[in-house]
Amino acid sequence: MSKSSSLLKMNLTYVLLTCCLFSCSDDDFTPPPSEEEEIVLDEHQEDNEEETSENTQETIEGEMGTVTFYNKDLAEDHYILVNDALSNRVYLMDKSANIVYEWPLDERNIGNDVLLLEDGTLLASLQADNPEILFGGFGGKIQIIAKNGEALWDFTYSNSEYRSHHDVELLPNGNILAIAWEKMPEAEALENGSKYGTDLYPESIIEIDPNTNTITWQWHAKDHLIQDYDSSKLNYGVIENNPQLINLNYYEATDGNIMHANGIAYDDTNDLIYLSVNYYSEVWVIDHSTTTEEAAGHTNGNFERGGDLIYRFGNPSTQNKEATDRLFHNNHFPNLYEEGKMLIFSNGGDLEQSTVYEFRLPNELSLQTVPETIDPEITWSYSNPAIYSPKVSGAVRLPNGNTLITEGDHGIWEVTTEGEIVWEFSGVGFFWRAYHYAKDDPAILALDL
Repeated sequence: MSKSSSLLKMNLTYVLLTCCLFSCSDDDFTPPPSEEEEIVLDEHQEDNEEETSENTQETIEGEMGTVTFYNKDLAEDHYILVNDALSNRVYLMDKSANIVYEWPLDERNIGNDVLLLEDGTLLASLQADNPEILFGGFGGKIQIIAKNGEALWDFTYSNSEYRSHHDVELLPNGNILAIAWEKMPEAEALENGSKYGTDLYPESIIEIDPNTNTITWQWHAKDHLIQDYDSSKLNYGVIENNPQLINLNYYEATDGNIMHANGIAYDDTNDLIYLSVNYYSEVWVIDHSTTTEEAAGHTNGNFERGGDLIYRFGNPSTQNKEATDRLFHNNHFPNLYEEGKMLIFSNGGDLEQSTVYEFRLPNELSLQTVPETIDPEITWSYSNPAIYSPKVSGAVRLPNGNTLITEGDHGIWEVTTEGEIVWEFSGVGFFWRAYHYAKDDPAILALDL
């Protein structure tokens, strides 16, 4: 199958080059298997060949990897923006895996997310020069990049106290949301009830005005903590009765990276931020209608909760609810692709099996202790033994109703709502996400290809 053949074609020179680029990023980056490692053909892939042979299966060796059309009549004909952190490339390819356009990045390295905007520019999370916070999911520099590679806007948020990372989101007002780690020194962490004898790096969210390079709004997880570890310290309380707060001691992290958010989405109808928090295996929902001062508190805003979580889902064990069904085992890309609906990639973690979920979110987002919080409705899901990526990855819904799934350490799949695989791309890379762009999309037309 293509997954094996693509990986086995990797040459030694390519490996040495790319490993040098990512030697510091050991948290979200995993090198592909070496040529000596045995690649085992997955059972599901064999079955899929048998089931789709009657659909005139076609395999193509493109510039960027191997493509298999299992049912070409059902596949969406569009372009795909690929963010490949292994080779540090951002390119637009067609469904035959041939490059339509590639942006010159010169000496710049991808942080993780890169988006194509309607005017044909890229919004990119890039690696800062000489970063001092070295967790995987690099960032620290955000740029808007022209077609010719010129940085039209450059913003650095990186020093020993904080660093942006992973994901960025363009707001309707032109401002940009970014996730950032911020340092909580050991003494402050202990005073807040930490059980870890180390500096901590909880998450924050910043909103940047690119016209002035100023931060216009902030939210800090450290303002919304609870712990049941030490009654003599701050934030002590009953975790089960406070779902709006974050259990400081939930995740055992010896390096201080206790939350590891990796994806951000914005709901402009309700002025809400959705944050994918990998180590908590949850999505947190935050009210963006607050001021920065209100976001540090527990009242005000449209939901009268300040910066407390107004909703969360995916893993009730973060609230000590062990008997309740758990949905996520690590997760990426909370994709609000239309009002009230979300796609998300559950990596699978210890399950070693990834699943894509589609949810319909509750009409009234609120957290209550009685009655229990209403879970989102699962309206569709997809999984098969061939899809497992412990890191990165995501899913987008296509105009024809199919779903484009990025499997970070393999490639990209297109599946129908009935679960039929109609197209597959496999290549040597570490694929953060893949985004769909119709050929008549304004962003594509702006590139004047």
